[in-house]
Amino acid sequence: MEANHLFDRLSENPYPGRGVLLGLTPDAKHAALAYFIMGRSAGSRSRAFVKNGDDVGILMLDGGKIADTSLILYTPLRTLSDCTVVTNGDQTDTVCDALAAGGSFEGALRTRTFEPDAPHFTPRVSGIQYFGGDRFSYALSILKAGDAAGTAALRQFFEYEPVAGVGHLIHTYAGDGAVLPSFSGEPAPVSLPDGFAAFADGLWNALNPDNKVSLYVRYTDIENGAYEDRIYNKYAVEGA
Repeated sequence: MEANHLFDRLSENPYPGRGVLLGLTPDAKHAALAYFIMGRSAGSRSRAFVKNGDDVGILMLDGGKIADTSLILYTPLRTLSDCTVVTNGDQTDTVCDALAAGGSFEGALRTRTFEPDAPHFTPRVSGIQYFGGDRFSYALSILKAGDAAGTAALRQFFEYEPVAGVGHLIHTYAGDGAVLPSFSGEPAPVSLPDGFAAFADGLWNALNPDNKVSLYVRYTDIENGAYEDRIYNKYAVEGA
């Protein structure tokens, strides 16, 4: 499948929702990762990404105004000794707990389903990067409603052998709407630009300016595990 340009793919969709991108940089030296969140309501927009050591959290900027934050406050990214887990919900912890107990990414997600936010039934999208020596691979998953009534779950998993300059993007929504249409099909193959700054700034600029909230990007050196990262928040974090 031919890769689309990453920035074109995002700029053409006013509301992709929450998205995970994993891939391999054009020089084949770094594992590329990005996670973004968007929002339509005041509550979902009043958030920001924060670093917690090697992990990433979400801060509520006007806490107390949202009665139920269970679907909007979670740990999007956790860094383990030989892998990085990134998801759009508390399934990050489900996956990491399973891995610590000797389980698998896929097995952990088979215990979960889509979000209980009828009528949207927002999909849970998840990704994992595997590192070992100088080897790197990654996988993506989407857990979505199998029907409009939300009575059954469709769980899909995608494993990739990295190709230099190519990433795979999966996100929650196909676009905007009164009832948000779920992402469909396989994760989109996208071409990645040269250089971390071009990747990070280009992603942030490609997201819809009215709906984007936060973006986290990371390049991990495949040989030594060192990484470069950056957070973009549309709304201010006090003290930052």
